[in-house]
Amino acid sequence: QVQLVESGGGLVQAGGSLRLSCAASGRTFSSYPMGWFRQAPGKDRDFVAAIIGRSGGTYYTDSVKGRFTISRDNAKNTVYLQMDSLKPEDTAVYYCAAAPYYTANYQLPREYNYWGQGTQVTVSS
Repeated sequence: QVQLVESGGGLVQAGGSLRLSCAASGRTFSSYPMGWFRQAPGKDRDFVAAIIGRSGGTYYTDSVKGRFTISRDNAKNTVYLQMDSLKPEDTAVYYCAAAPYYTANYQLPREYNYWGQGTQVTVSS
């Protein structure tokens, strides 16, 4: 059974940093996309970042480029999201996701079969 377990959320002031972790168990995702999405109250679940394939190509939504960094430790089957220079508009529940196959549509939630339970990130102004 595949499980994704997130950790690292919390409350931080604007300009601060948080590091989210997502530990996968049940299968190895080193060759396939793993992503982070976020959902604010009353809004859709939006793409944040993805890391894809053995080469570890990374992709980001425009609003977090230069501030967030996604990375993966294949030995630990874990993906991370380092979030710096946080802004109040980054406040949301953050979800880790994993796809069981390669996809070019890594921004789309429907491409991911496995999801974590979510972790709350709150940025105060």
